[in-house]
Amino acid sequence: MIRRMQLNGRNLGSPWLMLFGVVGLVSLLSACSPAFNDNESASREYHSSAWNSPHPAREVGENILYSSFSGQPKHLDPAISYSADESRFIDQIYDPPLQYHYLKRPFELEPNTLVRMPTIRYLDANGNDVDENSSAVAFSEYDFELKPGILYQPHPAFALTNEGEPYYQFAKPEEAQSYSKLRDFRRTDTRELKATDYVYQIRRLADPSLLSPIRGLLEEYIDGMTEFGDAVKAARESLPAGAWLNLNEFEFSGVEVLSDYEYTVRLKGKYPQFSYWLAFHFFAPLPIEADRFYHMPGMEDRNIVLDWYPIGTGAYMMTQNDPNEAIILERNPNYRDDFYPTEGEEGDAEAGLLEDAGKKIPFIDKVVYRLEKEAIPLWTKFLQGYYDRSGVSSDSFDQAIRVGAGGIGLTDEMRDRGITLERVVVPGTFYFAFNMLDEVVGDTGTKKEREQKQKLRHAIAIAYDQGEYISIFQNGRGEVGMSPVPPGIFGYQQGKEGINPYVFDWVDGRPKRRSIADAKKLLDEAGYPEGRNAKTGKPLVLNLDSAGGSGGSAAQSWLIKQFAKLNIQLNIRGTDYNRFKEKMNTGNAQMFQWGWLADYPDAENFLFLLYGPNGQVVTQGAGVNSSNYNNSEYNRLFEKMKLMENSPERMKIIRRMLEIFHRDMPWGSIFHPHDYVLNNPWVYNSKPHGISKAILKYLRIDPEVRQTIRGERNNPVFWPLLLVALALLLLAWPGYRAYRQRQQGTLASAINSIEDAKASSPQQDSATSSSVASTSASRKRND
Repeated sequence: MIRRMQLNGRNLGSPWLMLFGVVGLVSLLSACSPAFNDNESASREYHSSAWNSPHPAREVGENILYSSFSGQPKHLDPAISYSADESRFIDQIYDPPLQYHYLKRPFELEPNTLVRMPTIRYLDANGNDVDENSSAVAFSEYDFELKPGILYQPHPAFALTNEGEPYYQFAKPEEAQSYSKLRDFRRTDTRELKATDYVYQIRRLADPSLLSPIRGLLEEYIDGMTEFGDAVKAARESLPAGAWLNLNEFEFSGVEVLSDYEYTVRLKGKYPQFSYWLAFHFFAPLPIEADRFYHMPGMEDRNIVLDWYPIGTGAYMMTQNDPNEAIILERNPNYRDDFYPTEGEEGDAEAGLLEDAGKKIPFIDKVVYRLEKEAIPLWTKFLQGYYDRSGVSSDSFDQAIRVGAGGIGLTDEMRDRGITLERVVVPGTFYFAFNMLDEVVGDTGTKKEREQKQKLRHAIAIAYDQGEYISIFQNGRGEVGMSPVPPGIFGYQQGKEGINPYVFDWVDGRPKRRSIADAKKLLDEAGYPEGRNAKTGKPLVLNLDSAGGSGGSAAQSWLIKQFAKLNIQLNIRGTDYNRFKEKMNTGNAQMFQWGWLADYPDAENFLFLLYGPNGQVVTQGAGVNSSNYNNSEYNRLFEKMKLMENSPERMKIIRRMLEIFHRDMPWGSIFHPHDYVLNNPWVYNSKPHGISKAILKYLRIDPEVRQTIRGERNNPVFWPLLLVALALLLLAWPGYRAYRQRQQGTLASAINSIEDAKASSPQQDSATSSSVASTSASRKRND
């Protein structure tokens, strides 16, 4: 027994077992390929043949594009949504009448669901045709003709009974209790797109209860929109909250259905930019059946609403909306015949962007967006091949991008992986601005005081080194702006004539920021020598308001240093977004940072950011003029320019507006961001657009190439585990030897004790025998 226990102790304590265990685990990981039957829980589903894949095994080799999102889209209703993060989803679903050509630059509109571009008639006040350049133009009438045969995606709103009535009709909320998601409605159908669907959506835009962000703008132009909205608002006052109202029952003079495939929209006066709005999801069709369906009693309580489940005729339909896990778009099985462009701009053919010319689209069957809140895991999964495309965050910039004398390009690591880089100037403008109603930095007071405050703004603008900011905090992804109008938009100024002469000099063929000495001289003339009030001697303290913390982030420290160049003390007042918005709306912010991305590629969409009547204070928060700038000459020129077609005369007006802007300096600094997109080698036809988000139908992937490269990039390497096991063995060996020696010493002592006991046992037996014999003899004598 002693030997058997000794053997078991040696086997249980041996460090060789640790090594054999690790090797066994490695072998198990590399060899196992579990499979679960279809009836098992989805949570136990094995995620593909690659041990680290975030995607289900059933999707291996499928024609699926994988992307990500970081936050829940707030609105999916085409009348309400006004966010780029929402447009990336819904613009694949909704079909406005126009679209942007995918490849051509400058941006060009083309028919989407229309037979041809809308025809425009110009009418006088009596309805007679007049020339577009006539001063008698009172109305512009847009005529639309739809392509026949366009079908909606399958949807329960179209399901009918044998009698032709809606299949789903709930009179009471209780009737909806058995439905928790849209897919619980098993019966679906479709129908053809009709002109009335486009008109019904325009009616929805005019409905005050929907709070469409563009209703105020459209009321200025669409004839009868204000009156229609007033009538709808009055009718809703007599209805229960949330009850459905048929918007077709109200008169709307500015829209008319001419036939199943024709409709008109009448504008007051001229508004050339209206064509751009026609490429927005705001003007996509909405069938009245869907509006009735989503307003049935009990549907809103279950969040079965249009704002969560969009419906359209586009290339894709949303089949899953789970903001805590994934949003999934799948090919619309009823999508019309649509084809990849056959022409583009110069260089597109050489870039391979016309290899699919004339082929039917969409190419991809399914698009899966997975929730990724952190940039680093997202980047890692892109490199592993589990995401097909990626942006470039600050954390991954150095690994992906090489900046050298030859310009910006990919690092060797990225090129070795076959990854490609696309760079595009975003049609947007970000700016540091002054509140022009502020008593210290604004355009207020006497003429002399206003001139002094203007010089103060000039001094700050010189000190505020936007180029340095772009280099440090944007990794060079952007360019210093000279005006609100970004590159690629008519009105953008280049070269010497485009610089802001109050901030830059033109030296050796490029702009050079004026010196701090110049800025200090201006500060002195503004009444603040060395950053102190010339009258009181008190230091100048300025406030920058932001929708964020007021702590010591690197960007905030940088901002403070910019003002310190002039001995100005900067106080950063961080707060939550609602409080910040309130400050902006009431004019209580002094300085701030803001930005604007183009709605459409026209200078008017940027220069209106400085139009006086658009001021946030005068419009009680509804305007886009966040600096509350108000210059009478600028306003007059804007009103003339905004309705003009692009021409030399329009450019001349824009240049004069920018001269005024430079002099008055409502914005202290501007930059136009650059966007970098990385594509894995199996992605084709990728060309950033900048305006349109409806691009998924043009993309193509090669799933077989993706699967092969994934395997190469994710081949498990287990030898480090073996090294760890060996290191553990070496570390454990001295202790193990000491332990064995103690065990052997204890065992030897036990054996010696037993042997001593055995040696003394004969004497003990003899004494015992004598005692027994004596006792026996005594008993016999007594007897």
